[in-house]
Amino acid sequence: MKDKFLSIERWTTGASMLMACLMLVVASSLGLFQIITRFVLEQPAEWSEILIRVSLIWMVFLGIPTAFRQGAMVSVDVLYRWSPPRVRRMLDAVVSVAALVLMLVVLWWGWDYAIRGRVQSMAGLESVSMLWSYLALPVGSLFCLFGIVGNFLDPKRLELETAQ
Repeated sequence: MKDKFLSIERWTTGASMLMACLMLVVASSLGLFQIITRFVLEQPAEWSEILIRVSLIWMVFLGIPTAFRQGAMVSVDVLYRWSPPRVRRMLDAVVSVAALVLMLVVLWWGWDYAIRGRVQSMAGLESVSMLWSYLALPVGSLFCLFGIVGNFLDPKRLELETAQ
């Protein structure tokens, strides 16, 4: 069961990281486009700025699961280094539960915010609903749940391992 969950988690975390990277490409491309239209053509595209912001929001929320999976988000380094293995596992449990609760809250309220925001339109893109921007919170949180549980089942501490 653990191996099956970890294989699903690897897939979900990998997919979220791939999408985060794609959002970075989108933001960078739109930024270049905006520079060209504004300073070379002297006719700025109003819609590109809001799409850059939305893609950066999506990039962050889709990149967070990888940070959780690698043990780089919530860390209690000093306590972890000074504690015996049994206490370390307890710290892992406390940090994992706290992170799960936080992500469940973000998922719940992010979904609520997205549903409420569906009647709003994006400035500069009047035909596009703010729902698409706000959906980054619950979608990213959902991916994070897999990363948090995956890190609890198979701990990775890339931050601690490189610092020692």
